[in-house]
Amino acid sequence: MRVDDELLSRLEKLSMLKIDESERTECIEQLDKIVSFVQNLSSLDTDGVDEVFAMNQSATALRLDEPRSSSDIADDILKNAPLSEDSFFIVPKIIE
Repeated sequence: MRVDDELLSRLEKLSMLKIDESERTECIEQLDKIVSFVQNLSSLDTDGVDEVFAMNQSATALRLDEPRSSSDIADDILKNAPLSEDSFFIVPKIIE
């Protein structure tokens, strides 16, 4: 998969981000390198590797799952959203 200007424009629309014209070429090159790296991972031979293989034997530390609510947190999150209404994010319709 090659990252080109058309794909970058589509990603901009889906992510609701705007990439400055002066940064488009650099962004395309970086995304192309990332995609190439991920494609290299698909060529690895993982036959015989256990699905739950981990580099160390210790499990991930867990925390108690205690529900909490604070309107300050929701307000802080929503003020970073491009569009919001009634404590909800407004996103573009993606089903055509």
